[in-house]
Amino acid sequence: MNPDRTIPGDWFPSRVPENVTVHEEAYLESSYSFDKFRSTRPGAIQIGRGSSIYQGVMFELGEQGRVTIGQFSLMNGARIICDSEITIGDYCLISWNVVLMDTHRVPQDPAMRRQCLEQAVHRSPRQVIVSTESRPIRIGTNVWIGFDCCLLPGASIGDGSVVGARSVVVDSVPPFTIAVGNPARVIRKLEPHEIKPHDPTRIQ
Repeated sequence: MNPDRTIPGDWFPSRVPENVTVHEEAYLESSYSFDKFRSTRPGAIQIGRGSSIYQGVMFELGEQGRVTIGQFSLMNGARIICDSEITIGDYCLISWNVVLMDTHRVPQDPAMRRQCLEQAVHRSPRQVIVSTESRPIRIGTNVWIGFDCCLLPGASIGDGSVVGARSVVVDSVPPFTIAVGNPARVIRKLEPHEIKPHDPTRIQ
């Protein structure tokens, strides 16, 4: 990243927000990832050493949103909707079209939702503005989340777990398990011989 917080070769004519911290060994493909970024919190986004944020990742943070991404994690085409806090650990793989949302952003009551949609017509830009409950999302270390998955408010993924493609996580996935489905359910545990010990001296 350049001193003026632009990204060399970026196709999108914008800058990385001042309250976003990107480690010098991390990779950020485009400032377009922050087009819907609205957080005013200090350290609103922290991207750790060796992590890669590819084209299509969108950080849609509200005024009090905060996202922390650990070391050597990779995200490709994910959408992060955050009004509270989302934490992603080290060595995580977040696949295409994954949605992480710590808030629903609209009321669950049909009548209230209809009212919000009607009010949006008179706003510029046209958008639904409503305050709904936010619950933090936590993704542990060495987690793999398959494509088209959705993690809902309050979801938690334990270390070393795998969430199968197109699953919807509504609560907690225990460490070292494989979970699939809508809602996601554990289908098996990972045995000790399947989990190789981490060697901090070697980058895989």
